[in-house]
Amino acid sequence: MAAGEYLLAGQTSELERLQLQSRVWEPSGQRLLEAIGPGRGRALDVGCGVLGWLRLLSRWVGPDGEVVGTDIDDAMLAAAAQFVKDEQLSNVRLIKDDLFATALEPASFDLVHARFELTPLGRVEEQLATYLRLTHHGGVVVLEDPDWGSWHFNPPAPALQQLITFIREAFRRWGDAEAGRKQLQLFRRVGVEANVRAEVLALPPGHPYLRLPLQFTTALEARLLSFVDATELARLRTEAEAELKEPERWGTTFTLIQSWGRVA
Repeated sequence: MAAGEYLLAGQTSELERLQLQSRVWEPSGQRLLEAIGPGRGRALDVGCGVLGWLRLLSRWVGPDGEVVGTDIDDAMLAAAAQFVKDEQLSNVRLIKDDLFATALEPASFDLVHARFELTPLGRVEEQLATYLRLTHHGGVVVLEDPDWGSWHFNPPAPALQQLITFIREAFRRWGDAEAGRKQLQLFRRVGVEANVRAEVLALPPGHPYLRLPLQFTTALEARLLSFVDATELARLRTEAEAELKEPERWGTTFTLIQSWGRVA
């Protein structure tokens, strides 16, 4: 799979968004790892981007373990390498790898994690099959994907909400917008009894993650213009910027669906 086939690949703005995203959701990942239990051995972060779960998994496996972070995009891996260096994560190794033609050894990981991978890629059965193949007997596969229903602004922000509608439509057309809701079903289809939890974050006025609709529409612009008029998109962005400047504007994120199961 070429990097350009990934729905959000290639933009500098995407690197910035992914770093913010990882930091915002890091506490949720920590709580999930605590639910899974003590770490050990080797862990894989598929599509780690610029940060992903690298820091979390480095702590989880401990100094005697190893974390492998993979991505298909060179810019993502370069940013991740700088982060690993700055954080002195000596047990983390980064590899350029194509999930759909992976060179990783089967059954070689105690934990395989994939965050926001099913939704933009949309090849959900094939993706899960690969995750399971890379996990050894008794190991854990972890999936994280959004459920869009809780993504709102308060007071109501019509332009921002319309941008969210466009974003969901892009994922519906070129990925799998409902992947978060399918996680348990996907696990059960392959005989894995999985657990599920969910988190929604409240973002106070001025929080940088409130800008996510604008960041997404920048990354997705080429796709959006296939079904949205350019003038209309520009107008909505301008109005959305004004809505975000209102001092009382706060919001809730999409719901992060987290599912995990042990490989039999």
